[in-house]
Amino acid sequence: MTATHWLIIGFVGQVAFGARFVIQWIVSEKKGESTIPLVFWYCSILGSIILLSYAIYREDPVFILGQSLGSIIYIRNLILIDRKRKSLLSKQSKI
Repeated sequence: MTATHWLIIGFVGQVAFGARFVIQWIVSEKKGESTIPLVFWYCSILGSIILLSYAIYREDPVFILGQSLGSIIYIRNLILIDRKRKSLLSKQSKI
């Protein structure tokens, strides 16, 4: 890939990563309260992985470390959300 291709990849990653805040804002406005929708975490992971790829290409250790740790946190949040959903479903089925 050329440097231009990698630059485009970097911008796509930044757009995906930044979109999560716009989505969170729109959902919060619709609900009338601050909330973090599930799609926020998926945008976080997608943007983080794309940005991590770009950071590796750029050989930027600070950027690599930041995006690597972020991805772990975003995935962990999805695991916690899934556990809570399963717990709520289990409680509902017992009623």
